[in-house]
Amino acid sequence: MELVSFVPVDNTRLANLCGVLDENLRQIETGLNVTLARRGEVFQIDGENAAKAARLLKDFYQRARKPLDIDEIQLALVDVSHKQELSAEESEIPVLMTRRSGLHGRTARQNQYIRQMQEYDITFGIGPAGTGKTYLAVAGAVDALERDLNKRIVLVRPAVEAGERLGFLPGDLVQKVDPYLRPLYDALYDLMGFDKVTRAFERQIIEIAPLAFMRGRTLNHAFIILDEAQNTTPEQMKMFLTRIGFGSRAVVTGDVTQIDLQRGQKCGLIEAREILRDVRGIAFTDFQNDDVVRHPLVARIVDAYDAFHARSTT
Repeated sequence: MELVSFVPVDNTRLANLCGVLDENLRQIETGLNVTLARRGEVFQIDGENAAKAARLLKDFYQRARKPLDIDEIQLALVDVSHKQELSAEESEIPVLMTRRSGLHGRTARQNQYIRQMQEYDITFGIGPAGTGKTYLAVAGAVDALERDLNKRIVLVRPAVEAGERLGFLPGDLVQKVDPYLRPLYDALYDLMGFDKVTRAFERQIIEIAPLAFMRGRTLNHAFIILDEAQNTTPEQMKMFLTRIGFGSRAVVTGDVTQIDLQRGQKCGLIEAREILRDVRGIAFTDFQNDDVVRHPLVARIVDAYDAFHARSTT
């Protein structure tokens, strides 16, 4: 048990710390799996992570001159969950140049992933939902564009039906695939701003390229992202990787636990990991559940599903 008291009390900071209807306190309880009880300016904290929660409360109280944003609370919870002693090498955290100043990885593997994108021509990011594979890949592309390391960004995704029927959607193939590219759009808008992204599309600095349209192309001086690569066949993966031209970098992201290929089809991402693991110039980052950087419940949901499937197979 930990006791935290703020004396002399600043009622404005205290109100901002707790949030509307103590919402911020509930977030801390959920994120760190602790129990918080408050009486005035005194907080009693119970649970295995009580010491972490106490440090976090003190930090938030210092920041609480103005109302605390829910994103600020949840990102701080992520940082606390992943706090670890960094080696001399890891202490040099790579920072990406985007509209969000000081953007960097929240875990050791995320920082490794960013370094690999900067140092290798082809990088694979493989792991569960919420680990930042796609978002950091887009951030890496924006960073390369801002530093003039690449001249354009090419976003690629396989047109695989994830339980839905693409044929019933209106429009041509590009328009049918467009809704499936929404995570890439969202990341671009967040990292560049809506107006800048719109102008980049108009000038073809950013291009959407469904995987089906990639055959026969060679992409020079581009930062290419293949998203949802677990839904490629081995033939498609080989075709994509051989599209890379001079001065280009490619990032391939995917989650091998969420494959939507037809039963019996081989997964190109799984095969590529086996074939290319030891090829010089290609890097792999295998994200784990403890790299999840989303709402604190997401990591627990992933863990719960993994535990359930483990029990089902025994």
